[in-house]
Amino acid sequence: MNTPDDRPVPPLIGGEREMLRGFLDFHRATLAMKCAGLTDEQLRRRSSPPSTLTLLGLVRHLAEVERTWFRRVINGEDLPLVWSEDGDYQAAFDLTDASPSAAFAAWQAEVEHARRIEREAPSLDVIGHQPRWNADVSLRLVMLHLIHDYARHNGHADLLREGIDGTVGA
Repeated sequence: MNTPDDRPVPPLIGGEREMLRGFLDFHRATLAMKCAGLTDEQLRRRSSPPSTLTLLGLVRHLAEVERTWFRRVINGEDLPLVWSEDGDYQAAFDLTDASPSAAFAAWQAEVEHARRIEREAPSLDVIGHQPRWNADVSLRLVMLHLIHDYARHNGHADLLREGIDGTVGA
């Protein structure tokens, strides 16, 4: 089942994994919806000074988030960030040479990697290591953390979109 704007509706009843997956996919689709139909200039429009927050920056940031938590932490892959070889998470918000098509392609690719890693994991109790925290974490925590991160950033995206063309709504 989908919402009128074609986002997947998270299950109202279901197992833990199905519900986590449903809410994460809902929030991923919400970010895409907030960016849909905008020009390059609109995607780059800043919220309000001195903030450098933009919709394009959020897409790039969430590509990093997906890569970091699923591929680097859970899957243990030794690979750099998408937008920074030296581990600078703020590089996602530097739009100097940013291309919307490249940003959305990278984000979608990382989402697909994340979905594959989650599907292939035998349970939500799979453990990975988060080096920034110097702590082991479960796939369950990773999915909850991403739902939280997307929800927070989708609030930002809602305000950014309203400032661009007046479009509002969850």
